[in-house]
Amino acid sequence: MKSTPASPPNDSAVLAIKRPHKNLFTYYALSLLVIPPLFPILILPLYFRYHTMRYKFTDEGISMSWGILFRRETIINYARVQDIHLRSNFVERWLGLARVLVQTASGSSSAEMTLEGLQEFEAVRDFLYSKMRGVKDHAPASSTVPVSSAATASTTADAELAATLREITGELRALREELARRSRG
Repeated sequence: MKSTPASPPNDSAVLAIKRPHKNLFTYYALSLLVIPPLFPILILPLYFRYHTMRYKFTDEGISMSWGILFRRETIINYARVQDIHLRSNFVERWLGLARVLVQTASGSSSAEMTLEGLQEFEAVRDFLYSKMRGVKDHAPASSTVPVSSAATASTTADAELAATLREITGELRALREELARRSRG
């Protein structure tokens, strides 16, 4: 019954993820079997959570929404993402699922968003890492800075920094000599 993730999908495959995998509801049902008396009470909320859960990956950020009576939606801009974790227990691994925990600098120690029921979890993690670090694999040529001008700007900045440091070193040497001269005299 275990299904292994296929080769890592490209960005367009991650952007196409809209819903959790069907094994997520199986996971919910199996996890409720741990406490059988609660099964009839909690299966309905989890059923509706599974069937209303939606993901949306865009160029700016990620959103997750769920709920019928009380609709919840969480939107996180890639620039706010601080850390990404993968988490799965034994049953989730058996079903080929994992959760992607997305943390921001909100001051909370818990994840701001948990993407559940993903079989492409490693590809989603890699996609989010590339977005949070600003790596644009498919950026239009007009928005990129030519390498030669970037290298020139870096070289110019390095030369200015080196000149400033030499000037500071010279002034410190002169101060040290002046202090040594005053202490002898």
